Amino acid sequence: MPLPAKAFQLWLHVVAPSTSTADICRISGIKRTTLAQQLVRGKVAEATLVSISRALHLSPLAELAGFDTFAELAGEPQPPTAAELVSQIATMDLLRAVISRSSPAHGGYGDSGSSLTPALGPAPHATSVRNWVDAIDDGELRHRVSAATGVAPQNYSAQLTANRLSPELAVATARAAGVGFTGGFVATGLITEAEAGWPPKAKQAALDALSDGELTALAGERLQSLGKTLRRQEHEHEQTKKIWENLG
Repeated sequence: MPLPAKAFQLWLHVVAPSTSTADICRISGIKRTTLAQQLVRGKVAEATLVSISRALHLSPLAELAGFDTFAELAGEPQPPTAAELVSQIATMDLLRAVISRSSPAHGGYGDSGSSLTPALGPAPHATSVRNWVDAIDDGELRHRVSAATGVAPQNYSAQLTANRLSPELAVATARAAGVGFTGGFVATGLITEAEAGWPPKAKQAALDALSDGELTALAGERLQSLGKTLRRQEHEHEQTKKIWENLG
């Protein structure tokens, strides 16, 4: 849920009492018209607060916790699980790890735990949101989130397919799964891994901890999912092409 405009303006007055709106927009990279429209509507996007917090060298996570909607973020954040960390590793990085472990230089398979793979890319990636939810899903998570928020399961699934999730739903999902709140924010790109308090090498350590079999199976699952997505896109492209051809 976007932040109430009045509460946002009060926050802004506290953290930057002598800074004009024009200067706030300039240093945070937010368009003045965008902020003005949000204030007029009475709802300010969480991403707006995050951008301003960064510009003022404040912790986005701590500043969000000052609003009622995100009061649960207050205090020491719960660290992500190993499964959450792995979920934020892009598919191509997983494939590079598979190739690296199977190379002759590493002695082929059986050299689990080798960390001589290229540096991992930052989150989020193309399927980071869905991967995060899958990593914490016990089979009933989607139903619990739907019941708690009133969001229809199909609408929730549509957001995951589009690789997006509102901050409010990200919190509700983490709460329903019993995990920390930072994973969803990182997966959606609202905050960075560093802002979430994740150690710099946390993802690499989680990747290294996977056995060769676990890594290969996971990479296979990711490839299968990618294949389905590409086939669907190709089918949609062909359908669109036929429509245009029929229209002449």
